[in-house]
Amino acid sequence: MITSKEFKQEVRAWAKEIGVEPKEIHMRKMKRKWASCSSRGRLTFDISLLHQPEKVRSKATLHELLHLKYPNHGRMFKILLNTYSKRTKEHRSKISMEVYKNRPTPKKEEDYA
Repeated sequence: MITSKEFKQEVRAWAKEIGVEPKEIHMRKMKRKWASCSSRGRLTFDISLLHQPEKVRSKATLHELLHLKYPNHGRMFKILLNTYSKRTKEHRSKISMEVYKNRPTPKKEEDYA
């Protein structure tokens, strides 16, 4: 699990890679979908994404950020989604390094003794 703050850092890192700038990034409980993108540039993500593997988070993030360039699921949207999806493994590693470089190291059991 990651924190909401870390997730938003991931979203901003992907946005930078794609060349878009979301106006707002929100987290809330959603019943039927992982995320949504408004016409005003507001991205809303389901809080359960915080419990998902990085691959799932990246896919949902990438999908919504591309809607900032292409609001529908037309040909260009699908081409870009496919192109970025192929690059995600390499990019996820890069983003993880950026997001988690300042994350505190978890304490060990012996630290509590």
